[in-house]
Amino acid sequence: MQREQEQIDRQTCVEVEISLLSTVDSPRTSGEDPDHVEALSVAQSPLPPILVHRPTMRVIDGLHRVRAAELRGQDKIAVSFFEGSEADAFVLAVESNTMHGLPLSKADRKRAAARIVTSHPQWSDRMVASVAGIAPGTVADIRRGLPGASAAEESRIGQDGRVRPINAAAGRRNAAKIIAGNPGLSLRQIARMAGISPETARDVRSRLRRGEDPLPGRQSRTSADPGAKLPAPQRSAGDAAVHGRPSGQDHSVVVERLKADPALRLSETGRTLLRLLNLHTIDATEWQRIIDNVPPHCSGIVARLADEYAVMWSELALRLGGRVTETA
Repeated sequence: MQREQEQIDRQTCVEVEISLLSTVDSPRTSGEDPDHVEALSVAQSPLPPILVHRPTMRVIDGLHRVRAAELRGQDKIAVSFFEGSEADAFVLAVESNTMHGLPLSKADRKRAAARIVTSHPQWSDRMVASVAGIAPGTVADIRRGLPGASAAEESRIGQDGRVRPINAAAGRRNAAKIIAGNPGLSLRQIARMAGISPETARDVRSRLRRGEDPLPGRQSRTSADPGAKLPAPQRSAGDAAVHGRPSGQDHSVVVERLKADPALRLSETGRTLLRLLNLHTIDATEWQRIIDNVPPHCSGIVARLADEYAVMWSELALRLGGRVTETA
């Protein structure tokens, strides 16, 4: 969305006759909310500038503010202009109503996603989902139900602006080989070398550690070469420490033992480490509850942060594992 945002002239704000504005083609099919308009009309502070598509004079963001201004008896309103295409203007309208103001209904968000998938077919499901405020899986279902959905597509643009293949089978297998030969690489390094996302690289590494095929279910049956045998990943000392523990070991028990160690609890850095370790002692049910309650529009950001934190923990495991080997 950075390209669209760059076409908004935020610095230049002008007064425009309300009668010149068009309020058609809004993603909010139910129209304005009278209570919200009333609340805005009686607000003491000036209303923020609305966003208007200059070529068509259509209101992109701020329809309720327009109605509130009319209710106040104003014939003009402050406007910032967007210079892009009509398709991009609609995307901005949807994104604006997802990020602030009165949220769009779920039905409106789904309808908007369908329109965006049609106007921007090169965007990934996650990219469309981040704009419309729905789950990527919902976007995938919408895409499959649209006419021409079966047309061959080789790649799509992700939220980070990178182009990635839709069928990641080859990338997953390349990642598996890279991990097998270079277990110390970070997820971002693996992703860059294999041409996949860091999230996919993390999934591949997790599958290899569990002794599974790097291609999940359907991909494994349809895309994998039956005669190809993937190399077993070489585990570092840090990996060995993780995989060598009993599968049913309770993390909280281990952390409690570490809390009793004076070498850790009596130093500032030790207490910091214990606090970090304690954060991860919640059970699988609590993790699932956290995942289920992350808002769709925050999923991408949270996933990237989790990925970066995972890399830090992996590097910590590798370096501490190496110290164990040196002192053994």
